[in-house]
Amino acid sequence: LLQKWVLREISNFEYLMQLNTIAGRTYNDLSQYPVFPWILRDYVSETLDLTDPAVFRDLSKPIGVANERHARDVKENFEDPTGTVDKFHYGTHYSNAAGVMHYLIRTEPFTTLHIQLQSGRFDCSDRQFHSVPAAWQARMENPVDVKELIPEFFYFPEFLENQNGFDLGCLQLSNEKVGDVVLPRWAHSHEDFIYQHRKALESEYVSAHLHEWIDLIFGYKQRGPAAVEALNVFY
Repeated sequence: LLQKWVLREISNFEYLMQLNTIAGRTYNDLSQYPVFPWILRDYVSETLDLTDPAVFRDLSKPIGVANERHARDVKENFEDPTGTVDKFHYGTHYSNAAGVMHYLIRTEPFTTLHIQLQSGRFDCSDRQFHSVPAAWQARMENPVDVKELIPEFFYFPEFLENQNGFDLGCLQLSNEKVGDVVLPRWAHSHEDFIYQHRKALESEYVSAHLHEWIDLIFGYKQRGPAAVEALNVFY
């Protein structure tokens, strides 16, 4: 599989799907759902220039320190010697059942599962997945939010549309009604977002750096001294 990937006989998307499968991740288990990386950091430009390295996230760092300002806090938290549990950088995880339902809230059966999780109603609108740029901004501003992406971000435009007309409430600040997911300015439709996002995943930059993210999620930086050094230890 590795040889096929290196020789470009299979795409980055397919390689990641295969790695997820080998790691025991599956669409049939929300707590072990396939995990994919945030790959871009430009969600505000009018056009997306995939030849510019500046539009991409640094794939060598965990999403919790994608904003370098968080690295110091994350290091300090690790040093906290309460002595009751093993030390960790992050108390939450980059992939969990609630995170999958968060992204897929507009699509059944995840809508019903989300409602069950929230004791019979939708979660507060401001906490819902309502905008791709806002979701990235949350990663930049909140070191506690360390969710990576799910494969649907690269092939399934329908999950971004509120086709069933669910009443997801209104945002507190703007009083704006939550409906379809708000897209980056460079995407002209939900299909266009998926098309450009998938193109970004298969770009030269990502092809050259994807192995760094794989080391964090599936490889030698998951635990032990390498994980500590990479700020990649989870509770």
